[in-house]
Amino acid sequence: MISGKSFGLVFALFIISFSSSSFSKPLDKAFTSWLERLESDLRNKILSSGACDACKLLSFAAQVAFKTNNVVNDVVHISREVCKELKIEDNRVCTEAISEFKVEVLTVVDEVFLSPSEICGSLLGPSCAHKRDPSEFWNVTIPDKKPPVKPIPPPKPGSPVSRVLQFSDIHLDFLYQEGSNPYCGEPLCCRSNDKPPDPGKPKAGKYGDYQCDIPTITFENMLQHLNATQQKFDYAIWTGDVPPHNIWNQSRADQIAALDYANKLIVKYLPGLKVFPAVGNHEGAPVNSFPPPFVTGPDSNQWLRDSLADHWKIWLPDYALPTIYKGSYYTVLLSKGFRLVSLNMNYCNNMNWWLLINNTDPAQQLQWLVDTLQEAEDNGEKVHIIGHILPGSPDCLKPWSWNYYKIVNRYQSTVTAQFFAHTHADEFEIFYDEKTRKIPTNIAFIGPSVTTYQTHNPGYRIYEVDGDYANSSRVVLNHETYILDLVEANKGNVQWKLEYNAKEAYDMPSLLPEDWNNLVHRFAVNKTLFDTFYKFFWKSAPGHSCDDSCRSSMLCRLMTGRSYDTSACTLLQETFSKETMRQFQESVDMC
Repeated sequence: MISGKSFGLVFALFIISFSSSSFSKPLDKAFTSWLERLESDLRNKILSSGACDACKLLSFAAQVAFKTNNVVNDVVHISREVCKELKIEDNRVCTEAISEFKVEVLTVVDEVFLSPSEICGSLLGPSCAHKRDPSEFWNVTIPDKKPPVKPIPPPKPGSPVSRVLQFSDIHLDFLYQEGSNPYCGEPLCCRSNDKPPDPGKPKAGKYGDYQCDIPTITFENMLQHLNATQQKFDYAIWTGDVPPHNIWNQSRADQIAALDYANKLIVKYLPGLKVFPAVGNHEGAPVNSFPPPFVTGPDSNQWLRDSLADHWKIWLPDYALPTIYKGSYYTVLLSKGFRLVSLNMNYCNNMNWWLLINNTDPAQQLQWLVDTLQEAEDNGEKVHIIGHILPGSPDCLKPWSWNYYKIVNRYQSTVTAQFFAHTHADEFEIFYDEKTRKIPTNIAFIGPSVTTYQTHNPGYRIYEVDGDYANSSRVVLNHETYILDLVEANKGNVQWKLEYNAKEAYDMPSLLPEDWNNLVHRFAVNKTLFDTFYKFFWKSAPGHSCDDSCRSSMLCRLMTGRSYDTSACTLLQETFSKETMRQFQESVDMC
């Protein structure tokens, strides 16, 4: 993922305009004098400041200029020059990033007044300043009378088992070039338009590089492998992010072309397979730009919603299309008693600036989810939910995340599994009851990425799901993750191999929420077992380790199914601390 610090400061530069031409209209004399002093001292101040202080200073000057004269061209020009002067990114990225994001940022800033602290907190995070979280709580209407939660019986021997493929975060780079520079100094490298590496320096391999997105040959090779070696799948879930990470230079046409290319390859190598997609944050242009339906005209992303419907309809029934046109979400009845819901998680994305205007249940998606789950409950259906951004991530706005959490817990007996992606890692999130925060209620599986960005091996996953028969629980019984060892592939040994089987690797009796909860507590007291998980987290890519502080943070992350909530981690931290003290006492006794 692109550095939030560098791109946050680039975004702040959009709203800068402190050149003389920016203040051509008459202003209060004293204020004009202050502005002149600011202009003369500005370069030294921002060069000597950290990113946070620079952001606040520039944002304040920007607001004065923009609100006074609305001089978009001056804002863009000066922003580019300051970006280059401060070496926030190289000249090419500075020039193109400003152009890429200017409409979205300036439109939203003009619509919603943000203080410098709110701007910089949103861009650079809470370590810089308080941000406009849009964190005022709003609620969706959730019916009472939750049915009693019954124990889930294991499937009878010989019962049908469904095989479900998940692939995600492809990030196809059409400019990837073997032999190019993986350390070009830009947020995404290994591209044909980068300067070549110096003699003796690393070069990008044929199938990818750990610093970069993947070439098309790698994705095509995965699909060829799936076609040739894997048993028949019942269906596949495709959880978002097709374009590469060159987010400073993307157009709507680029995003549609990437989607079209991926669609055609999937149909070519997996003919007849039903694929159920979810939209990722990189499908937008600019990245993360998903205006809710109330934004119309040229700023609307109806172009993307229309394109998604057009590309996805080969796998979906007609009744699923209206909500895709509205907000890029939908539901499909897979078989009698079993339903799938695909959510647009960009409506909780904290980098989706359009939500600063109004973030209350964008596109009415969550209320639609409640209505859909209530109908499923009434009809005795089980439901799987898919999406891109995981709900417990800090990337997901707190009001949306907490409402979603309440919905999943209310329909605990209906929602039997959730599937997300976005982090490129192999992980999971546990949901807990909201009263005691100790009883595990649901599990969200976070699938691995196909891209290598950043420092992952390519991977995909196969789930075994309690299958298609009357009264099936539809819970995930097991899963297997397959990876491509990039080092070996670039040497010519191109083999997609089983990395691990979840039940075997973790010695789990089943993959129910309580088993994942028990596993996290085992991680807290068994570093060897945790290290196994951490290896799989990176899909066995080299160069990763995790000390006790990292382990504690990681385990808390696994127990956080709603954003900005660490309450479920308290008991785990107590367990972790007790084990640390026990080990310390044992070492003392041995001495």
